[in-house]
Amino acid sequence: MTSSDKTQNLKSQVKRHIPKGWLSELRITYRLIMEAVNDIRRTGLMMNLIIITLIAAILTIFGALFRTAISSTKLANSLESVLEISVYVKPNVDAKLVKDQIEQIKEVKKITLIPKEKSWKEFQPTLGITMTENPLPDVLRVKVKKPADTIPVLNKIKSTCTGVEDVGYAKELGQKVQFITHIINTTAVISVIVVALLTITIINNTIQLVIQSRKEEIEIMRLMGVSNRYIRVPFLLQGAFYGCVAGFISIIPLNVVQGVLLKIHAFAMVPSPPLAQNVVITTLMIIGIVFGAGGSWLSIKKHLQV
Repeated sequence: MTSSDKTQNLKSQVKRHIPKGWLSELRITYRLIMEAVNDIRRTGLMMNLIIITLIAAILTIFGALFRTAISSTKLANSLESVLEISVYVKPNVDAKLVKDQIEQIKEVKKITLIPKEKSWKEFQPTLGITMTENPLPDVLRVKVKKPADTIPVLNKIKSTCTGVEDVGYAKELGQKVQFITHIINTTAVISVIVVALLTITIINNTIQLVIQSRKEEIEIMRLMGVSNRYIRVPFLLQGAFYGCVAGFISIIPLNVVQGVLLKIHAFAMVPSPPLAQNVVITTLMIIGIVFGAGGSWLSIKKHLQV
């Protein structure tokens, strides 16, 4: 038996052990991918570059807002956690007894007692006062476990703790921090919606042009009984390709934003959120691919009626 006969015999044995359905699916998958590649070529280099650039610009804006929102939330939480509740103890009341009462509140993380003697010793030289009588009260600096617990703990101290003369908290600063964080997070959510609409619109218009150029070919395939999947999938792959490439391109300017934010975190001495950049990049890729394919799907559903 010659070598060619042996090779042919081996191929026939292999084919008998491989289900025909698998081979058929592989051939169909290959043809669908090649159809998508051909559609991208038909669209033209310049048009492809314009589409990818527009989507990349949109994804870059979203990525920058999303990454900034993550860092701003981290910075805001760190700032709020530094803000303390100042509890001023009444004269002739043992500050340790008040401290013990506050420690019973489960949301309290740490309490620092600042005796009035220490405060007066530090405060007196600053003002150049030579008074012998100390007018300052004992102060308890109360830290809470979570920023959201600040107001509830403050109210509990006022209502349940005896011997408390007054309670202070930088409420306005905390509210401003929360307001800024809310604005940035809301902007990020709105940008997702805008990114979705713009990406789908761009992909939809592009696929419409491709459909018009292949209108007769598609009609012939339908008359020949070609399945709807065979017609749809190449367009979906084309849209997903645009979104995927645009997502990779948007990573470049996003790294610049990452560098700036890292400097801000270093200046504020607040660690950057771990894996924040990876989360943003993964989100950009998913959004680009999903919205790209979604734009193609809407175009096909509307204009081909398959």
